[in-house]
Amino acid sequence: MSMHIGDSPEEAAFRAEARAWLSQHASPRSEDGGSWHDDLDAHSIACKKWQRVLFDNGWAGLSWPKQFGGRGGSHLQESIFNEEQAKFDTHTGLFAVSLGMVGPTLMAHGTPEQQEEFLPKMLSGEHVWCQLFSEPNAGSDLANVATRAIEDGDDFIVNGQKVWTSMGQYADYGILLTRTEPDAPKHKGITYFIVDMKTPGIEVRPLVQMTGVAHFNEVFLTDVRIPKANIVGGLHGGWAVANTTLTSERGFIGGGSSSWSVDELIDFARERGLDKDPVVRGKLAECYARAQTLTYLGYRLRTAASNRTMPGPEMFVMKLAYARHWSRTMDVAMDIAGAHGMISGDAAGDALHWQHNLLGQFAIRLGGGTNEVQQNIIGERGLGLPREPSVDRDQPWRSLAKG
Repeated sequence: MSMHIGDSPEEAAFRAEARAWLSQHASPRSEDGGSWHDDLDAHSIACKKWQRVLFDNGWAGLSWPKQFGGRGGSHLQESIFNEEQAKFDTHTGLFAVSLGMVGPTLMAHGTPEQQEEFLPKMLSGEHVWCQLFSEPNAGSDLANVATRAIEDGDDFIVNGQKVWTSMGQYADYGILLTRTEPDAPKHKGITYFIVDMKTPGIEVRPLVQMTGVAHFNEVFLTDVRIPKANIVGGLHGGWAVANTTLTSERGFIGGGSSSWSVDELIDFARERGLDKDPVVRGKLAECYARAQTLTYLGYRLRTAASNRTMPGPEMFVMKLAYARHWSRTMDVAMDIAGAHGMISGDAAGDALHWQHNLLGQFAIRLGGGTNEVQQNIIGERGLGLPREPSVDRDQPWRSLAKG
């Protein structure tokens, strides 16, 4: 199979159409990459406004089938549009979970009633979604979720705690993993719910990160009543549904645009008079080479999209490469910043933008599965290596130490 590099005439025409529309409706990307770390509330408002503009003009849900309110285009067209959109000061992060994770999951596993009720308002930006998966004892080992859902008539009553819930303080709905059968092995006793975040008993507590913003939250659920109609994928069938969500999440993170570029880092070195320093030049060359590698990994995903096949290990490889690139490039940014990298606030000058991205790297390295988890998946699913030993895989969850 030949790799899809560059645009076909049809794709070039679509790119030109997208660029022309974006030029009419958005401003070119600013020097700080449209950074929003100073005001999360303003960012959320800007995201909702931009999503509505996309929806009203037919650019929302490019690859979504028309039956779900989308444009019915290809994933390749969506990729092209996102590449062009990254050149403008547009805000989309509030809908990362909604459109990048929940939408594909409901289209694959949701009932017709769930699809009709939730997908259109997700696409228009009316509803914001969050992901209630991770727990204090269920992070990398997500199948160890302990949040308990007990059947009660036409409902389930849920008690437990979730953590690292991105933008949960702004969410209208959430996707929730619960333990519904504690006597089954841990992967087989999980049920996936849709939950209205305004349901009594849900408390969202923002977690202020070292970046100074509360992008993540911890969520406490106390006697939260959820209708059976909100189950996705059947009772005790949540693990398969969760894997659809997680695969979408990794693809979104790995293919996502950053709030910086290597070209901007080169400009930063030039402004500080270090662009002629041979050591700095060598490090910048490595940054550029990694960015080019990511570009070609992206071509692999585009090749799969153009052939309408689901990407395999490429998605996990790209997510891992993206996280490593972010981390190593921010080390170079701090080398260039020098002492300014240690100064806080406005006194840091242009270094402030790079400081924020240095601290923000951990969300990329941990979210969607840690680097170490990605390496295991690549080894097992991509290279065919033996699975990691798992002595508890077939044991009843209730009998496990944390169960």
